[in-house]
Amino acid sequence: MSIMHFIVVGLISAISAGCWSQQEIVMGNDTGADTDTDTDSDANTDTDSESESDTDTDPSECNLGEYNGNFTIGTQSDVATLAGYTSISGSLYIECPSCNDLSELSCLTSVSGYLWIENNAAFTNLAGLNAVTSVGGYLLIKDNAALSNLDGLNALIAVGGYLLISGNIALTNLDGLNALIAVGGFFEIETNAALASLIGLSSLTSVDGNLWIENNDALTNLDGLSALTSVGEDLRVRDNDALTNLDGLSALTSVDEELWIANNASLPDCEVCDLLDQITSGPTGMAVQDNLDDSCTPVPDSCP
Repeated sequence: MSIMHFIVVGLISAISAGCWSQQEIVMGNDTGADTDTDTDSDANTDTDSESESDTDTDPSECNLGEYNGNFTIGTQSDVATLAGYTSISGSLYIECPSCNDLSELSCLTSVSGYLWIENNAAFTNLAGLNAVTSVGGYLLIKDNAALSNLDGLNALIAVGGYLLISGNIALTNLDGLNALIAVGGFFEIETNAALASLIGLSSLTSVDGNLWIENNDALTNLDGLSALTSVGEDLRVRDNDALTNLDGLSALTSVDEELWIANNASLPDCEVCDLLDQITSGPTGMAVQDNLDDSCTPVPDSCP
């Protein structure tokens, strides 16, 4: 189900109020319904030699238009090849453990395919990508050991496909995603051990696919999601040991498929009850299990 069609700037359609239907309450142990989210890419990352520019181009000129094809940044000198280009017709792969400066990408406003940012040991932020407003395909930010925030993506409005933020051990917040309004596919925030806040997502109103928030050991709340109104598929909040409340989901009214709130050791079940009271459309099934056992008094009708 798609809530909006992404072209750089889109308008979010209003969510129609509905009723609970065909709910299936699943209690007890996790039955292993996880989806394999392996994001390894076999995409061709060879650079298109016919499209390469003079590396002496001043990026402030921004006069080279669109780079045709895919491009991989594997060394610092590769960054200069894209200086002056304003868009990429294919995908951009940034996999450069030795790189520490993306400033020569300052003209880039859009990537039609994937934007892959993985295994970059030196980046503490993503400065240099400040003009990027849209990614047509996947945006993957994974295993960047020194990345502490996402500053540099401040202009990003829409991601057309999958958005994964995973395995960034120094990432403490999502500042830098403050302009992001919509994600067209799956959005997963997982295994970021130091992530304490989602405040950078304060403009996000819709996720057309699944929203999974899992294995973020330092995350105590979801306050950055206060503008989120709809999830097009599953909402899963699992294995976040420090999570104490769901107040950040206060605007959420629609979950089209399954709701999973499980294995959050510090999260009282009453928090789930309160969330269910406000949702007017969906879900079709639920799993609420292995959170902090407490007593809801009185027990809301919607609470398992």
